[in-house]
Amino acid sequence: MLNYIVWNVKPEMFSVPEDVWLFGGLTVRWYGLLFACAFIFGYIVMQRIFKKEGLPIKMLDQLTTYMVVSVIVGARLGHTLFYEPGFYLTHPFEIIKIWEGGLASHGASIGILIGMYFFTRKNNKPYIWILDRIVIVVALGGFFVRMGNLMNSEIFGDVTTLPWGFVFVNYYDPRLAVDPRHPTQIYEALSYLIIFLITYRIYLKYDGKPRPGMLFGIFLILLFGVRFLIEFIKVPQVGFEENMVLNMGQWLSIPFILAGIAILIWSRKQKKSKARNL
Repeated sequence: MLNYIVWNVKPEMFSVPEDVWLFGGLTVRWYGLLFACAFIFGYIVMQRIFKKEGLPIKMLDQLTTYMVVSVIVGARLGHTLFYEPGFYLTHPFEIIKIWEGGLASHGASIGILIGMYFFTRKNNKPYIWILDRIVIVVALGGFFVRMGNLMNSEIFGDVTTLPWGFVFVNYYDPRLAVDPRHPTQIYEALSYLIIFLITYRIYLKYDGKPRPGMLFGIFLILLFGVRFLIEFIKVPQVGFEENMVLNMGQWLSIPFILAGIAILIWSRKQKKSKARNL
């Protein structure tokens, strides 16, 4: 009996041959489907939030557009600038080839922060108001994206003797496709799903009126705290990380964790200040 799991799932769901598809061969990948699910299910959750607060669906549709653009542009630029700046700065046209892979979650986070700022400016809403709500679906989206990474047999962990270790036989580097490894994609995916449930539960507990900054602060601490810890057992994504005490993902997580702590402190002070003024 094997004390590990052989992960032999192909990243492609199916392919359409060139003689059927007018624009050449078409391949549909699991990652693309799960990435789309992040937006579809995120839209459903935000629809419930908007309905609860009596907000127009037109505004939600606009929010969705801002989110899609912010996530894709931010994730792609984040990968190019944080992990492979030398290559992409000398090959700038390669940046637009998103279909070849290379998205960074920290870049997506920065992109969302920027995109939501412009969204609130356009709709005359407090910036912290949208951040407290959008993080609920961002956590859910993180679950789907990491499951997509699992289907791609990428972003896994170090060698392990645990019975749930995965042998990613389809990984492009055969040297890393032999030994059982931590399925860190699953660790992160389940963590993000739990964070989604926690933040959404808090939102409902406060009847759609959470203390400003509370959900955003909790989200930053939990999500990037989880990311920081799991990075200790991950295989480095790029070569320069191998000799680093903390890898790039961990260094990028620290400011978000500290920001979350600061925002929670600010949120509690706002509550006390409001109570004194009553």
